[in-house]
Amino acid sequence: MPSIVSGHIYTFVALAAVSTILIATLNAYTTSLRAIPEAEQLRNLLNHLASKGNELLTIAAATSSSTKVFLQLPTTIGSHQYWLRACNDSSSAWLEGSLGQKSEEAASYRVFLPQGTSASGHFVGGYGPAILESYMNGSTPQLNLGSIGG
Repeated sequence: MPSIVSGHIYTFVALAAVSTILIATLNAYTTSLRAIPEAEQLRNLLNHLASKGNELLTIAAATSSSTKVFLQLPTTIGSHQYWLRACNDSSSAWLEGSLGQKSEEAASYRVFLPQGTSASGHFVGGYGPAILESYMNGSTPQLNLGSIGG
């Protein structure tokens, strides 16, 4: 009789372990399914910001004037905070962004701006509307990204 009871206990423990593994696997799968639309929304947001930036850069270059636009962006993407940054180096300029806390590491997504553009600034989701400002800095079009609230 004791061997039958211990066999049932081992079976119960094995079922509990398999159930725990199965639940953890399904939870990870659900999380990854949620991350795909969030990444797509961030990519779309960067593309929208880059197209607005290109529009402002074209106006600034054509008219030699300063232009500014306020963009109402989502406070979060899914349940995650996000950040956007305008950067440039000696050869190109781009807008980049990622979900989570702002870091100096490489961003998840990057959208390039026209050649010869200078870009700077950052925006963190949830701190008011984004501000895109464009003007001519000598013969170089300049694009600045910022926010009202932070």
